[in-house]
Amino acid sequence: MIGQSISKNSLVLALFALATAGVLATTYTATEARIAEAERRAAESALLEIVPRERHDNDMLADSLPLPANLALALGVPPGTLANVAYRKGMPVAVILPSVAPDGYSGAIKLIVGINTDGSVAGVRALSHKETPGLGDKVDLRKSDWVLGFNDKSLGNPSVDDWAVKKDGGEFDQFTGATITPRAVVKQVKQTLQLFQKHKAELLPTTPPSAEDK
Repeated sequence: MIGQSISKNSLVLALFALATAGVLATTYTATEARIAEAERRAAESALLEIVPRERHDNDMLADSLPLPANLALALGVPPGTLANVAYRKGMPVAVILPSVAPDGYSGAIKLIVGINTDGSVAGVRALSHKETPGLGDKVDLRKSDWVLGFNDKSLGNPSVDDWAVKKDGGEFDQFTGATITPRAVVKQVKQTLQLFQKHKAELLPTTPPSAEDK
């Protein structure tokens, strides 16, 4: 009798464990899908801030290019990191490049830099950073509109030599009590523009990547 009772209890426990595992697996799958969709929407929102819908007619998340090792290294990101290209009527209008300013006050500052086909800045956003609240965190658009000062700038406007903060003789404002952070961002945006200028043909393919996959 005791043996039959133990076997029965073991079977019940096993079924309970199996049912629990099934519920957890189902919950994880559903949650994973929601998280993936939320991340996709956040990424799309960031891209649309730089290149709004009225400027393009493609899915910028779908039309992405894995950066070759040499370009990724120059931008401070892992090889294969994606750049997103905006197209209108099949013609490229801008590319959004990931770029990392390694020398922020509190570490690396992860950016995305949108560049129009004429080499001007479509927009810059700080995706993540650890800069000091109230000082260096003004690179974040949620804290300050300083980053909008890059809009429409290019390597000819201002001149290459003026791509620096005013304290260093350049044209860009620094923050009160914080120079290191804006200096790092200005330097990295300038270097990103220079890289684009040198590799424009690679970064702005005339055929959307998603079309090549079809």
